[in-house]
Amino acid sequence: MANLTLNDGRSMPQLGMGTWQIKDAQAAAIVRTGLDLGFELVDTAAIYGNELGVGDGIKDADVWITTKLWNDRQGDVEAALDESLALLGLDAVDLYLMHWPVPAQDRYLDAWRAMIGLRDAGKARSIGVSNFLPDHLDRILAATGVTPAVNQIELHPKFQQREARAYHEAHGIVTQSWSPIGQGKDLLKHDVIVRIAGAHGRSPAQVVIAWHLAHGFSVIPKASDREHLSDNFAALDLTLSAEDLAAIDALDSADGRLGPDPAIFG
Repeated sequence: MANLTLNDGRSMPQLGMGTWQIKDAQAAAIVRTGLDLGFELVDTAAIYGNELGVGDGIKDADVWITTKLWNDRQGDVEAALDESLALLGLDAVDLYLMHWPVPAQDRYLDAWRAMIGLRDAGKARSIGVSNFLPDHLDRILAATGVTPAVNQIELHPKFQQREARAYHEAHGIVTQSWSPIGQGKDLLKHDVIVRIAGAHGRSPAQVVIAWHLAHGFSVIPKASDREHLSDNFAALDLTLSAEDLAAIDALDSADGRLGPDPAIFG
């Protein structure tokens, strides 16, 4: 498992398990399966409603845990994290992310200040954001001087977020990809992805995950059974050629976004 060094000096596994849309009752078994296969990072969030199950799945395991602050708790950050910690059965999480900026309610700066306090208190070992645009990042940096360790954003070959990635690189922020295989939609059937997969004797999902890894992103694909978890994990030993990467890079699309627009969501 490759690791990425964060701007706070900590080391985070590059590949993880996403748990969005995994029900609480199934989460423990799925997480345990993933850990058995070798995953070392589990990503959850308060809004997913599965922190209790994830906590059961990680019990007694040495694993990186990420959870997230939901939009309606930006004025109540410490209590929100305490609730997540209680469900997870932990004294601290490895990474706490603000899930969305929600600029219309104009609380994300105060929430970021509160998250800095929670990091300093040891309840979150690292802190970051999710779905923040460069102008949101500029604002919290100017006001606090504290740079998020991670920005988790929608990123896949059809929506490559080049401007955000350039900003992250300039500021030492790790780019973490959510919906990395485009929610499975048409991307895995695209002729370029299928061709590259065939040439390597691999699955299309492995090709897309390997593309993320080759670009240095952290990536958290979701899978809800052993077969897909194992398939995702096997992307770690797939090396794509420069030609493969260039062909996938060329799939970027102006209308490739699948999720909400952070400028207006919330």
